[in-house]
Amino acid sequence: LALSDHGLDFEVIELIASLRQNPDVMEGATGAIIIDGAGELYTKQTADMLALAANLAGCRFPGKPLVEATGSLDNWNVQSLRRGVSLAGAYRQAARELVVRLMQFTWQTKERPSVLLLHASDRATSNTLQIGTKIVERLLPSCDIREISLQNGAIFDCRGCSYKTCAHFARQNSCFYGGVITNDVYPAINECDALLLLCPNYNDSVSANILAFINRLTSVLVYNSLYEKQLYAVIVSGYSGSEIIAQQVLGALCLNKTFALPPRFCLIQTANNPGEAMQAEGMTERIDTFATQMLKNLRIDS
Repeated sequence: LALSDHGLDFEVIELIASLRQNPDVMEGATGAIIIDGAGELYTKQTADMLALAANLAGCRFPGKPLVEATGSLDNWNVQSLRRGVSLAGAYRQAARELVVRLMQFTWQTKERPSVLLLHASDRATSNTLQIGTKIVERLLPSCDIREISLQNGAIFDCRGCSYKTCAHFARQNSCFYGGVITNDVYPAINECDALLLLCPNYNDSVSANILAFINRLTSVLVYNSLYEKQLYAVIVSGYSGSEIIAQQVLGALCLNKTFALPPRFCLIQTANNPGEAMQAEGMTERIDTFATQMLKNLRIDS
């Protein structure tokens, strides 16, 4: 996909609109995205929008399915040094590697998959956690479930260590900051087959603790692969903006951190008062459908 300086090209708008208007048009498809920008802005924004629209239309994505270049190619500085090639050479190599990964991609299933339920929500009041709990209840007969709350203990955001320092801690499956992230979350991520992330909308962003978890996953990625792990999310907004959260989550964890993205990866609901989400019309049926789709994606012969 080629982008002009302003990003909002008619062809891009038309493509995203078509995907949104036809919710089954990419059923059974597996996708990847290459974006070539004329300017320095909008490549990631466009990729996030396009990936969500395609995913909600039935498309699945392998981990890290995006290769994008800004007009200057400056976003390829680090990779060009590591690969020992020019900026354009690094870009071309990455695009070629993405196509090969797309062609070789296979969906991983198991007889009894392991699902990690990760949240930072209050059990008594959280609409998001109420939905997540109901999903897990439907998975329990067929899956091993582990639940981790990021409310338990202080959560520090990524310190921004150098790659060398990060790699030093990563060799010990650790991080500069310890706590629940390194003691509980890192091992659980490595062991799980799927992550079910609960994401209430806080000012059009995931909560601070969820964001800290995402940022600190870099240490896990240094020596571990997440390509075979599937990403799911429950997103609840008190007012509007759930699509912003969905794009933030898939952009960070699939396009960047290498989780595979199953079709229609998120269950989205608008709710404000405690318990309101579960009272929404059709919610029980939507939860049933979402859990059934998770099992179909995760289990052999499900």
